[in-house]
Amino acid sequence: MSIAAPYALLAELTHRCPLRCPYCSNPVDLVRRGQELDTTSWKQVLRQAAEMGILQIHFSGGEPTARKDIEELVGYAEFQGLYTNLITSGILSDARQIERLAGAGLSHVQVSIQDSEADSGDWIAGYPGAQQKKLALAESVEAAGLALTINAVIHRQNIDRVSEMIELAVTMKAQRVEIANVQYYGWGIRNRRYLMPGLAQLQTMDKLVKAKIAELQGVIVIDYVVPDYYAARPKACMNGWGRRFINITPEGKAMPCHAAETIPGLKFDNVTETSLQKIWTESDAFNRFRGTEKAVKSIRLRPDFL
Repeated sequence: MSIAAPYALLAELTHRCPLRCPYCSNPVDLVRRGQELDTTSWKQVLRQAAEMGILQIHFSGGEPTARKDIEELVGYAEFQGLYTNLITSGILSDARQIERLAGAGLSHVQVSIQDSEADSGDWIAGYPGAQQKKLALAESVEAAGLALTINAVIHRQNIDRVSEMIELAVTMKAQRVEIANVQYYGWGIRNRRYLMPGLAQLQTMDKLVKAKIAELQGVIVIDYVVPDYYAARPKACMNGWGRRFINITPEGKAMPCHAAETIPGLKFDNVTETSLQKIWTESDAFNRFRGTEKAVKSIRLRPDFL
């Protein structure tokens, strides 16, 4: 079977992060600083990605600006002809760094927000003053002429303010806002009792978000997906299981999605030992991940609430 090149690569540069969000997408067993790929290794990944035909690089973490080489890596990705996106908490960066990143070739910034209310947002993030830093960074992104997406992470503690979070994204002059319902694996599953909304909350949120999509058409793009735990069937992960996306962890493991390490029995190749192209087309983990059509048809979740 012919396998097209992935559209995007997520480069998880580090698991280090100043925030303590209870739904963190990082694994419970964090990669330590001394285990992270060095600059040369990441450049090799970026070069191989460009050679494969990958179009976008998403620099993520943890907090990618915790890496001192972030500007060098963005510049190298630009040199390779890749569209560059910085996925950041907005805490460790400032206007001067955003200017340098823009000069290096950065095209887009995604900033997460934890709530529309500053006190609650800081509490969820576990970092006093986090909300103010995020607002300041958004101003810097606009001043640098970069595209901005706001990632609004939704759960029981803030779901009642989803409309206000969308309005905050408009105030921050974002072009796009993601209504990102918490995914329940890793830290999210550990803290599920505090995070998972009830059915009535989800139904109300659904109405509010759809109303905002209609109201703000032409003002901001609102990305919204019904959370899996209340949908009729599971959605294809990342636009299709192992079809459009490849994820590289801080120590170099290549995975088909963030949560793939939670699947028993999968062994992941490392980019320091095997080429990215060979991993994508020949690795056992990716090919097993793609071969789930029959199993998926048998899965049934809770009845669709919409």
